[in-house]
Amino acid sequence: MATGNRSFQDAKLAKEDEFYTQLADIERELRHYKSHFKGKAVYCNCDDPRVSNFFHFFSYNFAKLGLKQLTTTCYRSQQVDLFSQNDSETAIYLRYDGDENQNNLPDLEEIGVESLVGDGDFRSPEGIELLEQADVVVTNPPFSLFREYVLQLIQHEKKFVIVGNQNAIS
Repeated sequence: MATGNRSFQDAKLAKEDEFYTQLADIERELRHYKSHFKGKAVYCNCDDPRVSNFFHFFSYNFAKLGLKQLTTTCYRSQQVDLFSQNDSETAIYLRYDGDENQNNLPDLEEIGVESLVGDGDFRSPEGIELLEQADVVVTNPPFSLFREYVLQLIQHEKKFVIVGNQNAIS
């Protein structure tokens, strides 16, 4: 095993694989897919919507991309910081339908915040229901669940973009 992959291998074994994607990386990659988002409902199902750079990117570029809807969920995180311990028993999802007051910003009053009954796991019945409503899924899934995650997207015949470390594909 290459020593450069040691931290990813350790994270996989420890199931500690919450790696946040940098906004610059998201912007750099998603610029290639602009036309694929027009009129689409985008679902980011592995992203704490309060700190997610995916939510930030899509909400601030909602009109430019011509999105229909943006939904973001995460696994049991109620903390508004990057180091949540996923210790809440419930989760939330955010839904954004665009700039209603025409100020070109996603304002808090324009973002719907809903509680989930369960823990927000992408495999949960609620997660699958939200997945079925989406046209395109974009996220950086948990490293340790990568295969299961991609398999679910394929089974539900979803278009997807996964932005993450290339070690995941190995």
